[in-house]
Amino acid sequence: MHPICSKRILRGLALCGATVLAPAWALEAPAPSAEALRTLAIAHEHGEGVERNPEQARQLYCQSARLGDAQAQYNLGWMYANGRGGARDDVTAAYFFQAAAEQGLPQAQSMLTVVGGPTKEVPECLRPAPVNEAVEPSPAAGVNYESIAPRHILKLVHKLAPRYQVDTQLALAIMAAESNFNTQALSPKNAQGLMQLIPETSERFNVKNPFDPAQNIRGGLTYLRWLLAYFQGDVALVAAAYNAGEGKVERYKGVPPYQETRKYVKRILHAVGDAFHPFDQKVTRPSPAMAAKPKP
Repeated sequence: MHPICSKRILRGLALCGATVLAPAWALEAPAPSAEALRTLAIAHEHGEGVERNPEQARQLYCQSARLGDAQAQYNLGWMYANGRGGARDDVTAAYFFQAAAEQGLPQAQSMLTVVGGPTKEVPECLRPAPVNEAVEPSPAAGVNYESIAPRHILKLVHKLAPRYQVDTQLALAIMAAESNFNTQALSPKNAQGLMQLIPETSERFNVKNPFDPAQNIRGGLTYLRWLLAYFQGDVALVAAAYNAGEGKVERYKGVPPYQETRKYVKRILHAVGDAFHPFDQKVTRPSPAMAAKPKP
C-alpha cells in the first residue's frame, strides 16, 4: 500500500510541478528529496489526497528517478510498460527497469526481461537535465585530511600524487570515501586496500599486492590519472566512474542515476572544492560517448 500524503504536504511539494503558482516562501524552500518526489508521484498516480493525474505522476517519478531513487525508477518503468499516463513504451520502460535492477531491486530485473532487455536509449524526460545536477561542488575544499589521515599515508600521497599529476586532495578524498584509510579494507565485491582496487584494476595497473599501501596508492593514482584524461578533467564524472565504472558513466551520459553514486560524487566534490581538475591529454583519448559534453 502506497503511503498517503496529507494535503498540506502535497501543497508544499507541488512547487516541483507548478512553480509558477507557488508562493514566494515556497520558492525559497530546499529542493524536494527523491523520496518526497516519489511520495508525491504515488499520490498523483493513485489519487491519494490529490486529484489522480498519471501524467503528473510520470513527471514526478522522473525527477525522483534522476536523483537515483530505485523505487521511483521501477514505478516509472511499470507505468511505461503498461501505458499508464501515456502511450506504452517498452524501450523507456527497459531503461528505468535496468537502472532499478542495477541498484538491487529483484522485481525490476524480472520486469526487464518482460520488456525486452537492457537499452542504451536515454528517456526524453532525462535529457534536458544537467549532467551533474544535485552534485554541485563547494566553493573551496571542505575537508582537512591533514588532520584525519594517518601520517604515513599522508606522506605517501604527498610523495606519489604529483608524479601522477593528481591533486593530493582528490587522491585523499577518494581514499577516505573508499576505505577510510584502512590499508586492509576488503569489500564484499573484493575491492582491496586503501583505494579499493578490484582485482581487474590491480591487474590493469600492475599492482601485485593491493594491501601494500605504496602499491595500492600507485594503482589508484594511475587509474585516477587515466580517468581524468578520459573524462577531460570533469571531477564529477571521474568520481562517478571510480564508484560505478566508466562504462556506466558513458551509458548514462553522466553521473548514473544511483543514489549511492550520486552521494559519492557529492562527497568528493565537497572535499575537493572544484569541478575541474587539470589532465594530461597524452594519457588516453577522451571518452567517445562524452565527446560532445561542454568543457569547463
